[in-house]
Amino acid sequence: MVWGFCTFFFCFYSDTDSIYIDRPLPDEFISSTILGKMKLEYICNKAIFLAPKMYYLETEDGKVIYKVKGLKHEIELTLTDFELLLYKESLLEKFQNKWKKNLSEGSIEIRDELYTLRVTNNKRKLIYENNKLVGTLPFTINSNKEIIN
Repeated sequence: MVWGFCTFFFCFYSDTDSIYIDRPLPDEFISSTILGKMKLEYICNKAIFLAPKMYYLETEDGKVIYKVKGLKHEIELTLTDFELLLYKESLLEKFQNKWKKNLSEGSIEIRDELYTLRVTNNKRKLIYENNKLVGTLPFTINSNKEIIN
């Protein structure tokens, strides 16, 4: 797609249907009703993006939003939890109830399972300064399908 303006945006995070950038898009790209245009959902004062589908947001009106794929949302996480995970080799463990169905026995078991949160480098190269995560880079793959960075 060619856009009719020459403004560059710093992209902090993107997913299938969202993008977090450093400043507003021009008005002609925004609409909550027109298919194909972007919808402004939040303006954030603070954000920490640790991995795909793992982030913490504080909106300008004080609302806290966080997402961790695989962890139930009723498990409370704080800004401090996310800040601690920025440090190399750090992890956070939380327990959550998981329902396990056994169709052959016709039973359901509820288990208290340990969920471990940590930053992983399975999709991007992690960049650390003084053991603190400060950014990521895409992996570079050569013609032999080997990661070279």
